[in-house]
Amino acid sequence: MTKSTTDVSPVLITGDHGFVGTHALRMIPGAFGLSQTTPKIDIRDKAALLACLRENPPSSVLHLAALSFVPDSFQAPEATFEVNFLGTLRLLEALAETGFKGRFLFVSTGDAYGMVSAEQLPIRETLPLRPRNPYAVSKAAAEALCFQWSQTGPFEVMVARPFNHIGAGQAPSFAISDFARQIAEIGAGKRPPVLQVGDIDVTRDFTDVGDVLRAYELLLAHGHNGEIYNVCSGVERSVRSLGERLLEISGVKADIMNDPSRFRPSDQPRVCGSREKLSQHTGWQPAVPIDVTLLDLYRYWENKNGK
Repeated sequence: MTKSTTDVSPVLITGDHGFVGTHALRMIPGAFGLSQTTPKIDIRDKAALLACLRENPPSSVLHLAALSFVPDSFQAPEATFEVNFLGTLRLLEALAETGFKGRFLFVSTGDAYGMVSAEQLPIRETLPLRPRNPYAVSKAAAEALCFQWSQTGPFEVMVARPFNHIGAGQAPSFAISDFARQIAEIGAGKRPPVLQVGDIDVTRDFTDVGDVLRAYELLLAHGHNGEIYNVCSGVERSVRSLGERLLEISGVKADIMNDPSRFRPSDQPRVCGSREKLSQHTGWQPAVPIDVTLLDLYRYWENKNGK
């Protein structure tokens, strides 16, 4: 069930039902989803993967499938490790056994760096990993697995470490999407004019989901085997500034109120990544202005509320 033509090489997207995966199917020429070929496939099921890959051989693979919500990873660390590490191993094995000779991009996370001091900013790929939650641990372990395969396996493997990325369709479990959802509901008269927030005086490195996917495409085309790449804007922004900007863009009037239940213990106070290596190896630069991203996100939630 690939979208491939004589002019477009088929790109397999795992995790195609998720936020980034759904955008990938729309944006990447020739992309087809793992779940489109075998509905409800379990990434840990090697036999199912083998059957899918024999029927739908890809030219390259963007491996997004993961259990990625950090609070859930504390509740189910074993399942997180099985899907994120063992699932990656099963996919690599199935690709090798079906004669895959293309390029494989594993999507890890900037969260694997753990707590980083202000003196170490911007975060570079050479910084040692110190993961502080089961999700980040599972991704760090899978990174090591992918490096081993890049050296000993029959195809090229690269790793992307994306930092925070946002856009239309993102779940409200992520702060900026939640802000947009609340503001849209306030605008629709469905809730009082109060934006409930956690610790919004932390900073993060935000990138539009479309820019992130362009980086993945370029890495599949030009990334170096065995290398790891930060995918980030290189711009440090406070969460507060984005919440305030969403209110300005929407034209909705609301007070900002701290909700203690939304605060996370020992949260990283500042985050800013270096995109230098990614830009040097692929020519990638972020292109979508932050206001465009925020407007897309707000309109998504506005449409959800019937406007």
